[in-house]
Amino acid sequence: MKLIFIVLLLFAIPGFVSWPACSDSPDKANHLFFIERSKNKNLVQYDIRLTENSDLLDSSPVNVYWILENGRHEELNLIERKYAYGISRQEKIEKDKLRVILVALKGREILVEKIRGFFKAIVSINGKESILHKIYIKSEETAAGLPRVLYVELVGRATQTNLLLRERIVPVAASRL
Repeated sequence: MKLIFIVLLLFAIPGFVSWPACSDSPDKANHLFFIERSKNKNLVQYDIRLTENSDLLDSSPVNVYWILENGRHEELNLIERKYAYGISRQEKIEKDKLRVILVALKGREILVEKIRGFFKAIVSINGKESILHKIYIKSEETAAGLPRVLYVELVGRATQTNLLLRERIVPVAASRL
């Protein structure tokens, strides 16, 4: 009985037990960062997919998928991948290093590299090299029913000082309001 309680407790601790987006995949997965939105509690999760030897996959090592409010995982649809949350480019630079460009943040390069045995997403936040934890998108619905992004906020920890950093990016169209 104690063993069952301990196992259930471990599953209740956020992040202690993590599942890859596709449970039928033999690849290991590590969470990199996620996108949180003001619209609802659904998250867009970015994971690094690894081989059985914990090396980066040669083809498309970053996997992107939804984590819905009810806990279910779903793939992004074509429009979401191409125009909102997808990856426009990912290229392996070295054995344990990858360059990633997100569709929505084309001007901000993300480097994925192994730090202390785990892959992390490194990005510039307020001009400081930082480990990216999340991206928050504040939006509102227009009269036409389409979303309008008011700002995007990058949240992470500086690699040198471990201080929590936030940077708000206001799209040009939203800054004219």
